[in-house]
Amino acid sequence: MQELTLITQEPPALALVDDPRIEAQEDVAIVYSVVVPMLNEQGTVGALGLRLAQVMDELAEPSEVILVDDGSTDGTYPLMLELRARDPRFKVISFSRNFGHQVAITAGLDAAAGKAIVIMDGDLQHPPELVHEMVARWNEGYEIVYGVQVARTGQSFAKRSTASLFYRLLRVSTQIQAPAGAGDFRLVDRSALEAFKALREGNRFVRGMWDWIGFKQFGIPYTPPERYEGKPKYSARKLLRLALDGILSFSNLPLRAALTVGTVVSLLSFALGLSALGSRLLGQHLVPGWTTLMLVTSFGIGIQLIVLGVLGEYIGRIYEEVKARPIYIARARHGLVGRAVPARAAIVDDV
Repeated sequence: MQELTLITQEPPALALVDDPRIEAQEDVAIVYSVVVPMLNEQGTVGALGLRLAQVMDELAEPSEVILVDDGSTDGTYPLMLELRARDPRFKVISFSRNFGHQVAITAGLDAAAGKAIVIMDGDLQHPPELVHEMVARWNEGYEIVYGVQVARTGQSFAKRSTASLFYRLLRVSTQIQAPAGAGDFRLVDRSALEAFKALREGNRFVRGMWDWIGFKQFGIPYTPPERYEGKPKYSARKLLRLALDGILSFSNLPLRAALTVGTVVSLLSFALGLSALGSRLLGQHLVPGWTTLMLVTSFGIGIQLIVLGVLGEYIGRIYEEVKARPIYIARARHGLVGRAVPARAAIVDDV
């Protein structure tokens, strides 16, 4: 196989923070890792860096932040490098293209070295200051501590309703019992992370995977603030795809529903056939009905297409998994030299 080569951009020459505690941290065991997926968040990088640096200072134990650039098309990646140049506690992973929010979380978790790992979004709707309460619960013995939104600030009624409906359907159709407000904002213990890293499927629903692996969990309610800058990155199409990943990855209910619908339609068709045969034997004169015939035929064909579509969705996912392609390709990792390359991942260069 031809070796991949990439010329990486060196960070701009900036004055490093004159803090021996920070520089000495590179050689000590990391206690806390914070994983932050980023996509076109150039207006947020600076404020995020300041608040996370303050949180790490307050934790007073060796910490790191892993920023994952999910194929940004603005100035997010260069700003990440500037942030790392100022503070070596910030590490950077840059994807070769956009692989998606759930995969970006996975890449950060693969590289994290902490005993406790925090996952949060880069739009500051996950308050970094809540990490202190998560750490307190972790010190009490909880292995997964997740944030639960008690209010969805700035979201429309339709989006709130569909989100609530999705989680209700997820709980009914799968073993996932996460509350409606539980997203990706959470702290996980190293033991839980090692179990999570064994799950290497390509179609990922990360918040459901944490629920699936179990462990001792605790929810912390919080009210998310308004976005610091920019617009939400999840479009209606991406949200629908995420919902499908959540249901299809953890449930065979759609297959069972298709089987049930097919069985019901078959029984109705059989009953209709017996009725027609009985009328014929009784000598009743029946006028062929073109409209009825077309309606029945169309309905039957529609049911067949639905069943085939459900089967096709599952078969397509099997096809993707059988190919065993890398879940993501990182063109560069900054500050993570020596960290192991996990299964189903491609790392082009470590800087």
